Amino acid sequence: MQPRIPRQIARELALLSLSQLPANPKKLTEQQLPKLVLAAVRTLTSEVQETLNSASAELQRSHDRVLSSETRASDLNTARTMLKEAISFTQTAINQLGAAVEFPELIQLANQDREVAKYALEIVQTVSANQNAIDAAIGSALVDWQVTRLAQIDRDILRIAVAEMDFLNVPDRIAINEAVELAKRYSEEEGHRFINGVLRRVTEQKKAV
Repeated sequence: MQPRIPRQIARELALLSLSQLPANPKKLTEQQLPKLVLAAVRTLTSEVQETLNSASAELQRSHDRVLSSETRASDLNTARTMLKEAISFTQTAINQLGAAVEFPELIQLANQDREVAKYALEIVQTVSANQNAIDAAIGSALVDWQVTRLAQIDRDILRIAVAEMDFLNVPDRIAINEAVELAKRYSEEEGHRFINGVLRRVTEQKKAV
């Protein structure tokens, strides 16, 4: 695995920080950023534990159903479905745990690397200052869905990407690729495909204007 560059780390810090924003993010300072990241890490750690618990419970339920349904095909099919769901839960937990391993490093970088902290802060403040316009761009690219109904992590990843494309002069291709990578680390199993599709439509709509 190649080491991530400062802006990639900054995007991750921004993503973690967005869920913990104070009432007036314009007054947010680089010194406050690590506290936001730490609060987000604690939340994510709790979510990882809940996901693991859900995966364990689903695996046990599917195991019990398989054992009790050897002669009943319908129950066996149900058990298979439950097993697939349990595996999906487990995969999500594994992905989140992979990201969690790097949380101490992220907190340290938020504290010590000024380039990383500065760009993370710029993303957070840009998203906050232009949220209506950003959400409008995302909303127009959603199919039979609303921005407010998206999972928070997916919504924040999309907001970061659109903020970079529309306000921070990041090339569309780079912003989309980076958003997909964030989704692979933090979203559900198919989240990165959803993120990619929405952002592709955002760029297509911009070109059509």
